[in-house]
Amino acid sequence: MSSIFTKIINREIPAYIVAEDNEHIAFLDINPLTTGHTLVVPKVEVDYLFDLGDDTYIKLQAFAKSVALGLRKAIPCVRIGVAVIGLEVPHCHIHLIPMNEMDDMNFSRPKLNPAPEQLASVARNIKESLEIQS
Repeated sequence: MSSIFTKIINREIPAYIVAEDNEHIAFLDINPLTTGHTLVVPKVEVDYLFDLGDDTYIKLQAFAKSVALGLRKAIPCVRIGVAVIGLEVPHCHIHLIPMNEMDDMNFSRPKLNPAPEQLASVARNIKESLEIQS
């Protein structure tokens, strides 16, 4: 059975996509820890990050870096935090989380519940930041 991320990749369910290439996709977490919380996912469905082949793993990290650079331009923050938890969806993914303090990366705290319009606006801002990045 396909993961929810594969369904997003296949456009079977909607998502606020901020970046995509032939091998990866990045989209907003709809229940984010902070505004701009983005998930970076390889299009190949592999459960555990360290089960990826070396080439796929390196390309995923490079794609995540490019998304993080655009994300930081779009969302004012001190840093972009990076987390790989991997227990909630059986499809490896990287969390990119705009952060201003350590608690912004605390996955046990209550998540935000932004309106669809807010998510669409944030996604648009991130996409624009990625387009102007060189």
